[in-house]
Amino acid sequence: MMARAAFTLLEVLVGIAILALAAVVLGAAYTNTLQAQHAVGRPDAGSEAWPYLSAVILTETTRETLEEGGEMELPDGRRLRWAAQIEAMPVPDLYRVSLTGRHFDTGREFERRLMLLRPTWSAPIERDKLREEWNRLQAAEER
Repeated sequence: MMARAAFTLLEVLVGIAILALAAVVLGAAYTNTLQAQHAVGRPDAGSEAWPYLSAVILTETTRETLEEGGEMELPDGRRLRWAAQIEAMPVPDLYRVSLTGRHFDTGREFERRLMLLRPTWSAPIERDKLREEWNRLQAAEER
C-alpha cells in the first residue's frame, strides 16, 4: 500500500469552511470593538456645553433668574435650552442645583447636579435658624 501524499477534496472544503467561520467571528469582534471605542470616545450630550453653562450658573447672583433657566448659543453655533431646580440643604447657605438641558439641533438631553454655597440666596431669618440648628447639632456631637 502506498502512503497518502495529499488532502482529499472533502478535507480541503472543511478547512476552508472553518477558516471562513473564523474570519466572520473575528470580523464581528473587530467591528464591536470599533463601535465600543467610538461610543467611549464620544462625549455625552452635556459635556461639551458644561464649561459654558457652568460659567452662566456660577456668575448668576439671583436664585429666581437661575430657576427660570434660559437659552444659550454655544461657540460652535448650536443652541442649548436649560433649566434649574434649586433645593435648600440642611446646611446653612448650601443648595443643590439640578440642571437639565436640551440641544435644539440634536434633541439630546442631559442632566447635571452640583452643590452651591450661596449666602445671598438665604433669607436672613432662615439662615440664622439653620445656623443655630447646625451649631446645636455640632455641640451635641461633641458631648
